[in-house]
Amino acid sequence: MYQKGAKGWLKHFDFMLLDLICVQIAFVVAFQIRHGFVNPYSNRDYLTLAIITELADIISLIFISNLGNILKRGVYREFVAAFKNGCVVVALVLLYMFVVKESESYSRMSILLMGVVYVCLIFLVRCAWKRYLIVNMKKGKGKRLLVMTTAKIADDVISELKENNYAQYDIAGVIVLDKDLRGREVQEVPVVAGYDDASEYVRTAWVDEIYVDVRGAYDYAKPIIDSFVEAGITVHMCISSIVEAHGDKQIIQKVGKQTVVTTIMNYATPRQMMLKRLVDIAGGLVGSVFTLILTVFIGPVIYIKSPGPIFFTQERVGLNGKKFKMYKFRSMYLDAEERKKELMAQNTMSDSKMFKMDFDPRVIGNKILPDGTKHKGIGQYIRDFSIDEFPQFFNVLKGDLSLVGTRPPLVSEVEEYEMHHKTRLATKPGITGMWQVSGRSDITDFEEVVRLDTEYIENWSFGLDMKIVLKTIKVVLGREGSK
Repeated sequence: MYQKGAKGWLKHFDFMLLDLICVQIAFVVAFQIRHGFVNPYSNRDYLTLAIITELADIISLIFISNLGNILKRGVYREFVAAFKNGCVVVALVLLYMFVVKESESYSRMSILLMGVVYVCLIFLVRCAWKRYLIVNMKKGKGKRLLVMTTAKIADDVISELKENNYAQYDIAGVIVLDKDLRGREVQEVPVVAGYDDASEYVRTAWVDEIYVDVRGAYDYAKPIIDSFVEAGITVHMCISSIVEAHGDKQIIQKVGKQTVVTTIMNYATPRQMMLKRLVDIAGGLVGSVFTLILTVFIGPVIYIKSPGPIFFTQERVGLNGKKFKMYKFRSMYLDAEERKKELMAQNTMSDSKMFKMDFDPRVIGNKILPDGTKHKGIGQYIRDFSIDEFPQFFNVLKGDLSLVGTRPPLVSEVEEYEMHHKTRLATKPGITGMWQVSGRSDITDFEEVVRLDTEYIENWSFGLDMKIVLKTIKVVLGREGSK
C-alpha cells in the first residue's frame, strides 16, 4: 500500500516527534530562566500548560502543514518555517490563557521565552536530523528503488535520480530492457536483470518501489509493468514514457525532477498512516506490558515442559520483501523446523506456500495416545488462545509489524510465490488481519488467502483496521482453536 508524500508519512512522523520533544524542552528551559531551577511540572497550572503546548504544536504541524517538502528546504527556508511554527504555537497558548481567563496564573514572559528557545532549538534539530537522514540514505538505508530503463538513457536516468534524491531512495538496481548488461554497473548501481528475467527478479527480491523511464519503448515494456502492478508493487512511470493511463489508480507526482504517474493498488495520506502508526505504538506499548507479565507465568511452564529458550525467533518476510526477525513465545519443541519436512504430507493447505496442521505433534505436550486419542499439551493451549503471539508487540514497536495487516510469510514460502502472490507483501504485515477473522481454520486454499489479503489492501481504511481488531478479540475470546 503506497504512502502518499515524499517517502510517505515516516519522515513527517520523525520530525513531528522531534518537534514535540523540542517544544517541551523549550517550555522547561523558559520556565527555569524566568523562575530559577525549579521543576515546572510540580506546579499544576504549568503542568496543564505543558500539555496545552504539546497540543498546540500538534495542531500547528498537522493543519498548517509545516513539514511539507521539509527535505527540499534550504537553511533560510527552514528557519522561516521554524519561526512560523513557533509563532503559531505561542499564539495558540496565549489564546488558551485568554479563553480560560487564568492568564494571571501564568508568566507571559515564560511563554514568549519558550517561543524564542523553541524556534532556535527546532531549527538546529531539524537541520541536524535532515543531515542524518541524508547520510543514512547514502549508506543505503532509504527505500529500495529499482529502476527500469533502456541502455541509451540509463546513465542520465540514474544520475538525475541521485542528484535529486529528496525521497531518500536507495537505488538498489537497474533493469536494462534492450541490452544484456547484467553483471555491469550504471553509475555504480548494478544491472540486476534484463527483459527476460525482470519479473522473476522482482518476484524474489526486496523491492519497495520501481521507477520506469523507457522513453519510446512503453509498448515493449508494458507486459513487464503489468506484472509489477499485479504483484502489488508501487510503480512510478515517467510521463514522457507513456501516453495512456495505466492501472486502476494513478497519482501524478515527482521523482527527482521528472513528473511521473504512480500506479498503486491503494494509497494512504500521511495523516492516515501517521494515525495508524500512532495506534500501533499505543497498542504495541500496552501489548508489550502484557507480554512481560505473561513471561513471568508462561516462561517457567515452557521451560519445564521443553528446556530451552522461552522466546522463539523466526525470519519472516515483510513489506515489499524485506526480511525481519519475528518474536513469539515458543510453543513447539526445539526441533520443530527439522521435523516440518516429515510432516508436509499432512499439510492441510492446498499447497506448500503455507503450512498448517489440524493437530501438530511438534507442539509442546501434544501426544497421540495408543487408542488414537489426541492429547493437547500446554503448547497447544498457548497457540489456541493466541498467547504465543504476544511478543510480536515488540515487532510492532520496532515497526516490523502493524497491529492489523497480512500474515507475514516464511522465507521458504515466498520463494515459491508466483508473481500475483506477492500482492500480499504490498502492505506491512500484522499480528491480525482479514484472513485471521474470516474463518482461517476452514480456509485451506492459498488462493483464497491471497484474495482476502488483496481485498484488505485494496479497501484499506482506518475504520477497517478497527473492525478487524474487534473481530479478532471476538474470535480469540469466543472460541478455542482460533489458530
